[in-house]
Parts: sequence; structure tokens; C-alpha cells
Amino acid sequence: MSKAAKDGNGPGADETDRVRDVERILKDELARSDRALHGVPSVLTHLLASAGHSLVSDAIVARLRGMHSSLAVQLLNAKSGTSGGSPDSRDIDRLADHLAGDSVVLSYCYALAMEGHLAERLEQRCSLDPILSPLLQELIASPDAATGELGMGALAAQSRFIQSQRRMELPLAELPAELFHAVLKRWEVHERGDPELASAIKALKARYDEGASRVGLLARLVSSMRGGAIAALELEHAGLALFVAALSTLGKQPRELAILACHEQQAARLALSLRAAGLEQAAIERQFLLLEPTERLPGDIGEISPKRAAALLKNASSQDQG
Repeated sequence: MSKAAKDGNGPGADETDRVRDVERILKDELARSDRALHGVPSVLTHLLASAGHSLVSDAIVARLRGMHSSLAVQLLNAKSGTSGGSPDSRDIDRLADHLAGDSVVLSYCYALAMEGHLAERLEQRCSLDPILSPLLQELIASPDAATGELGMGALAAQSRFIQSQRRMELPLAELPAELFHAVLKRWEVHERGDPELASAIKALKARYDEGASRVGLLARLVSSMRGGAIAALELEHAGLALFVAALSTLGKQPRELAILACHEQQAARLALSLRAAGLEQAAIERQFLLLEPTERLPGDIGEISPKRAAALLKNASSQDQG
């Protein structure tokens, strides 16, 4: 550093002050965005019990109801399979409501509903194929047999996801391991004392394979790209599913947060996530043009190092959990 910079004069000091200003703005916006996310479960709980919500909320709430009912049907079918019966509609509704009462389950389903909604919006507005992107085509055609096989598996899984979202369903097999076991535990509490429950849970656990899930396949596919994984951060080329997987992996954050970062009111989280993943300012601007968040891209985001951007996100996450 030059003497002028050390003395607080000259471009060095100006640059430091500018970076600090950008960080302060981003911290403030991130805190505001996080407060909005914190309120999501309680708002969703209210909306699931009422009919007064906006058109977009209508679509999201309908998907949430459908996914919770879908999980309930699968659980009850697993149990009724041992006795040859079929679940009663009242039992389905009661179990669906019980599952929706878990904020973790509700938040995960909300993230999936947002992903499905955003994939449809990008298809309509930008002609982004929600299933087969140019990058996924390239990975399927890779000379590396393992990468090609992973790509085909991800393609099939993404196709199932889009169909499931249109039918407002959520296969149990697509849940992350932690959430899969949490759902089973919540079901166990709900059905406490049922003699058929233990064998049904055992059968479900025996069939479950997290690595074969869509999220698992996409994460493995991004990891297989190694240093080239940054190519998946070009939304128009990668498609939303791979873009979110790369944003999660390279930005070192849960996939649900990577999805929600793409929401129109999460500009600060999106900018920091992309910077933490290694994108330069011009590339970040291209993603903002496609996703069209309501807030503008924070100025001079490129002045913040990827390491510092990751630290800001991590600090915000730590405060959320505190």
C-alpha cells in the first residue's frame, strides 16, 4: 500500500471506503431480506388456512397443499399396503396438516414450490427449457462415461420434478436424508401406538436412496465438473436446476437458500451468493438481467472479494440461527 493510502489520502483510501460502503449496503439489504424469509413459515401457515392471498401466492399455496397431501398419501399407502386397505381422505387431510405444522418441512416445500414457479416463469419469459438446458446436453454428451450417465440421471430426475410440480406432488424419495427422517419421525408421533407403523417405516427406509434423488444427482453432476463448475452459474446456458445446484455448491450454502436467493426480493443474497461462488461483476449483471429482482444490483459488488462475500453470507446465517 502506498504512503498516501496509509495516510488516508489518494485512491487507496477511496477504494477502501467504497468497499466498506458497498458492504454496509449489502449487510443492510441482507438483514432486511432475512427478516422477510423468517416470516415466511408463519405467513404460509396463515395462508394455508385461509383464502385471501395474491395470485402468485395462490399458485404457491396450492402447490404447498398439494405437496403436503402427496407426502401424506405416500406415508399412509405405505402403512395400508401391509393390511391391503386404502387411506381415508380425512386421515390424509389430518396428516397433511400435521406435516405442514413442521416449519422445516413447510420451508423446504416452499423452496421447491418457488423453484417450480420460477422455472415456469423463466420458460415463458426467456424460453429457458425447464428440463434440458444446453449445459446439461453437453454433459450428457461428455466423452467421460460417468459424467454422461450422471447427466442422463439428472435429466430424468428433472423431468420428474417438473411433472410432479405440475401435479402438485412431492415423492418421498426426493426428500434430503435429514428431512426424510424428520418426516418419518413426525408421522411416528402423529400415529403413535399404531401396530402397523414400524413395518411401514422400515420398508420406506429400505427403499430410500438420497444419492438417486434429483438434488443428489445435480450436486454430484456439479461436483464432477470440478473447476468447470463455474460454467453452471450462467443461468441461460445451465438452466435453473443446475444453476441453483452450482450456486449452492460453490457458494457453500443450503440449496433452499440458493433457490430463495433467486426470488425477486432477495437481490442482496443473490449478489453475494454469485460473488462468493466466484463470478465477476459483468457475469453477475447478466444473471440479474434474467432473474429481474425488484431491487437493483448493488453497485461495485465486484469490489468485494469472493472470500469476503462468503463471510458476509455465513455471518448472516449464523445470526439467523442465533
